[in-house]
Amino acid sequence: MNSNFILILFSVIVIGSYFFSLISRWSRIPSVLLLIASGIGLRFAFGPNSVEIESMNFLVELFGNAGLIVIILEASLDLKLEVGKVKIIRSSFLSALFILVVSLFATAVAVYYFLDVPFRTALVYGLPLSVISSAIVIPSVEHLSEAKKEFITYESSLSDIFGVLLFNYLILDELFSLASYLNFFLSIIFILLVSLLTTILLLYLVSKLGTHLKLFLLIAILFLLYGIGKIYHFPSLIIILVFGITLSNIKLLVHPKTKWILNFDTLSPIILQFKSLTSEFSFLIRTFFFLFFGFTIDISSLINPEVVLLGSVILLSLLVVRYLYFKFIIKTEIFPEIFLMPRGLITILLFYSIPVQYHIPYFDKGVLLFVIIGTSLLMSVGLILFKPKEITYYY
Repeated sequence: MNSNFILILFSVIVIGSYFFSLISRWSRIPSVLLLIASGIGLRFAFGPNSVEIESMNFLVELFGNAGLIVIILEASLDLKLEVGKVKIIRSSFLSALFILVVSLFATAVAVYYFLDVPFRTALVYGLPLSVISSAIVIPSVEHLSEAKKEFITYESSLSDIFGVLLFNYLILDELFSLASYLNFFLSIIFILLVSLLTTILLLYLVSKLGTHLKLFLLIAILFLLYGIGKIYHFPSLIIILVFGITLSNIKLLVHPKTKWILNFDTLSPIILQFKSLTSEFSFLIRTFFFLFFGFTIDISSLINPEVVLLGSVILLSLLVVRYLYFKFIIKTEIFPEIFLMPRGLITILLFYSIPVQYHIPYFDKGVLLFVIIGTSLLMSVGLILFKPKEITYYY
């Protein structure tokens, strides 16, 4: 392989991903599945031993972290905080939290029973499979009503946030102790304060910089802050969320006393450019992340009876939890919401972040692929069969 071949290959991949997006809009089949299938196909084309799988695993983790940052940023830039949206925000908050926690225990029980591991380890493995992937669901619900689309955007974004926070808590040395509780909540308070301070400084920096090359500088600073926070085990994703929501709702902060920091006339065009750049950047990172993940998958694992059985139990558990919540707790429309629960980027990323002391050597990654494909297909079925109504009975 030479540099020209790699350049051509990467260009073909990006162009192919663009066409996958067009196919996805027409067929309602998530482009993620097409990208994973392409990665599997490339593995066969190059041969299983042509590329070191460990190197590909590293790329999956690298692009996963970058993708998580950009996707949360992209989602938060679409979240509008208005008085009329209090109900939908509260509903999505409770939905994300309740469904995540109950799904976690249901999934952990399945892992505990089938793999015969300590329940703490089962919880750590169950969490990645319990988090909805905003990277997959948000681009897939463009045709839904505004209320449904906003609910799914809030719910999936919050599910990502709660999932990362809960994962960081589960891997603490002591799970049920006063010290662990204090450490967890103090870290959240600390990161919220850092997020507010960082957001103010970044907005001031952007409004004062004269150069046009400021948008990638902004993204680089956010990546830097996230990386530093991860090293010290802080929930640094909150920084990204706070920054994105602030940009999306900058009008609420405009005041004569804050004009020296928040000049709306200066920031407004920059925010529009930043949203466009974030969307393009998110598309690029998602493309290579899912392609590389597909390359690392041994497709033969999908015909392993143990993988199929465990994956099916987990898939059914996730669907039942979601159905019961929408049907009997909030008592609202259940279609297509119960099917909008894809697993993807966040699931894979958290799986690769499991500490060594919790590793299950005989855990088959095919379970991840089975659940990702299963939830994505369920989402496709829901979106294909869904017929929009003029009236939305929502929240």
